[in-house]
Amino acid sequence: MDEQLDEKIPHRRKKRRKLRVGRVFIVFLLLFTTTISAYSYIQFKKGKAMTAGNIIDPGEFQGDLLDPKNLTTENYLLLGIDNDGSGKYRTDTMMVLSWDQAKGTAHLISFMRDIYAQIPGYQSYKLNTAYYLGGVQTAKETISGMFNIPIHHYAVVDFDNFESIMDIAFPKGLEMNVQKEMSEKIGVTLTPGVKRLNGKELLGYARFRADNEGDFGRVNRQQEVIQAVKDELFSVRTIMQAPKVAGALDNFVQTDLTSKDELTKVLTILAKRKLDLQTLRIPVEDSYSFTSYPHAGSVIEINLDKNREAIRSFLATQ
Repeated sequence: MDEQLDEKIPHRRKKRRKLRVGRVFIVFLLLFTTTISAYSYIQFKKGKAMTAGNIIDPGEFQGDLLDPKNLTTENYLLLGIDNDGSGKYRTDTMMVLSWDQAKGTAHLISFMRDIYAQIPGYQSYKLNTAYYLGGVQTAKETISGMFNIPIHHYAVVDFDNFESIMDIAFPKGLEMNVQKEMSEKIGVTLTPGVKRLNGKELLGYARFRADNEGDFGRVNRQQEVIQAVKDELFSVRTIMQAPKVAGALDNFVQTDLTSKDELTKVLTILAKRKLDLQTLRIPVEDSYSFTSYPHAGSVIEINLDKNREAIRSFLATQ
């Protein structure tokens, strides 16, 4: 009998020890989760407190429904707007980002601002005028209608706020390879060479077009900046900044996403630590010509079918 009791005692002690380890692990996990949540919340609020940008009113927005056969891919209309001095805004930057969250791939399409566009409810005009005439919904309907791209969400940033966002997200700047001296009409002077640019310099780099490349060169540089942002997002320093950046975006960027959605999506991208970003410029080569109209001035007339097919093929590789 005593021998049988002796055999059972160690077994019971071992069971209790396992239970204690399990409890410690659960407590540690709860503390870790609470700490991360608290840190994220505090940093989010800190980011909001650091920002007080211009108030943007993009108007009502109605996004398209997701494709039931591909629920993991969402298309985002990204607009960079600039005040023309009258309180009205035109879009100097127009992009559609197609993001497949399951595959971790993203396809970015940039549209030239001077494309002669069929604007629903208005006379045909330059593409960058669509937002000026009817806000984000008109810009969305113009791009989705012309190019057969469903658009599910949008984000609008005023260029007056862009440099502050960059300085908060990347306090040490972003590394860019400046190919030529740039200064005309951008508020800064950039000299050739590989260097880290702050928010104001990045904005000037992305907006410069006073050379023989004109708007084509500017669109290419905008895509370079997006690529640099994507690459820098995966550094440990930037991951720690993510909640603060989300807070800044909540003030500086108008979007149909909620603050919680914004933070979740930013953290999701960073958690993947890898994002394959492909880019396309519209119009594609050999699909456009330059002309002018009395009511619109100099415009880019495009072969719509050829550019629609280019977009279809581009997105099909996702």
